[in-house]
Amino acid sequence: MRDTHSGMLVAEAIAVAEYDDDNTPAAIDLQGYDAAEIVLAIGAGGITFTSTNKIEFKLTHSDDDTSYEAVTEKDVLGLSSVGEGGIIKALTAAHAAAAVYRYGYVGGKRYLKLLADFSGTHGTGTPLAAIVIKSHGMVQPEADQA
Repeated sequence: MRDTHSGMLVAEAIAVAEYDDDNTPAAIDLQGYDAAEIVLAIGAGGITFTSTNKIEFKLTHSDDDTSYEAVTEKDVLGLSSVGEGGIIKALTAAHAAAAVYRYGYVGGKRYLKLLADFSGTHGTGTPLAAIVIKSHGMVQPEADQA
């Protein structure tokens, strides 16, 4: 069995919680890493999502942690398209079961932010979490995070 543990770190992009409104995105610093994977975990929807009552996950990136711009299709792997504003996942229909999604970031900028953008009315929250796996670091082995 090969060791992947020593070559990666994880950073929290969206804290594990039940949300009914936008999160405050944390800046994920990718300095010193050559690869990043975004892992998005979504529980069963607190509401039945529609084109009006929805959650859009918007990924932005920056060189300076000040001016962020939306990612495009060339910046993200694992998608056939990226929506306006950097939408990598949109909940616009029933999401009855928990699911996990992953996206590769290849945009080359230093910082990432992931926003869970809520639109419409969300009387009941939806469980969410997201991490960024930073890998192929310049300094190895990586510190344990246990």
